[in-house]
Amino acid sequence: MWEPKYLKRIDLRLLLVVFLLMGASVVVILATTQPEGVENFTFTRLAKNQIRAFAIGLFVFFFLACFDYRKLREYTWFFYIGTIILLLGLYFVAPIHNVRRWYRLPFLPFDLQPSEIAKLVVVITLSWYLERNMEKVKNFSIFLRGSIIVFIPFALILKQPDLGTALVLCPIALSMFYIGGIDGRILKVLSGLGVVILGLVLSIFLGLVSHDEMRPYATKFIKEYQYERLNPNTYHQKAGQTAIGVGHYMGSGFLKSEYTGNKFLPYGFTDSVFPAFAEEFGLVGALLLLSLFFSLIYFSFQVTGVARDYFGRLLASGIAIYIAMHVIVNIGMMCGFLPITGVPLILVTSGGSSVIATFIALGLLQSIYARRFTF
Repeated sequence: MWEPKYLKRIDLRLLLVVFLLMGASVVVILATTQPEGVENFTFTRLAKNQIRAFAIGLFVFFFLACFDYRKLREYTWFFYIGTIILLLGLYFVAPIHNVRRWYRLPFLPFDLQPSEIAKLVVVITLSWYLERNMEKVKNFSIFLRGSIIVFIPFALILKQPDLGTALVLCPIALSMFYIGGIDGRILKVLSGLGVVILGLVLSIFLGLVSHDEMRPYATKFIKEYQYERLNPNTYHQKAGQTAIGVGHYMGSGFLKSEYTGNKFLPYGFTDSVFPAFAEEFGLVGALLLLSLFFSLIYFSFQVTGVARDYFGRLLASGIAIYIAMHVIVNIGMMCGFLPITGVPLILVTSGGSSVIATFIALGLLQSIYARRFTF
């Protein structure tokens, strides 16, 4: 079940990309969290916490790379029910920053956010469920029960409220249904509905439809502050694009950014890490960062092709889509193509829960990859 010999078969290309992204994360967090009025470079608390999270994440990564991913089938419902309990438990503890998203635990260097783990647990549970029902996957009842698996955590995360994290579950689930062989007619209807909703959202966000005129209709379904994110003229949206623009080709240099350094860019160490990085290292740095993410996604999808069993292929594809969606949505919203929804840029954004969830995902990918010659 746990065999250290599989460490020899880890994809070293992926590991190199991960270490480079970790380095980029520490650099941008250091740059965006320096205290005002301090002339000398300071190793900030958030940077130290991120390094601690990376240390925990790497331990989890190597442990899971040696763990036989096929054993997950035996514990799937334990993980799923445990995640639901964690999401429900948030409503019985004191809110943090006026929302119910985190547990504050004294033994962790970060606040635990169950919704980050929930996205990965949904991938594992759907992989198990679709494999178990592969012979009758075309039946509508299989799709219906699979949708319930996704809907329960989706509803609990949406209630926190955390619209961005909840919405990430939708394309992940839809893609896994497609790969798992769910009836194509159902998928066409869902895809069409998704395209219509996305088109309406982008029409409002890009100013093609009046933001103010749509407000009375939209706020019947979502909260006022959530709808306000569709405003194409929000300060956060403009600030992100400005930071990217002032970086020019080569950037201002490490700790020399004026726009981000003077705190004009909100959340430079969380939501806005990409524009903060782009201002300091310019177009060249941004393209290098994008190439690292492209490599990470490419290597992840490669695992799908070498998996030796159906469960492994489903799990690898779900994880690859999980990684891709976070990169596409975060960078898209910072470049002004999508509304800002608080989706983290994996391995770069400051946040221990996101880091740990990502390393769990990558560890499982390596477990599948290392066993590609196992029959």
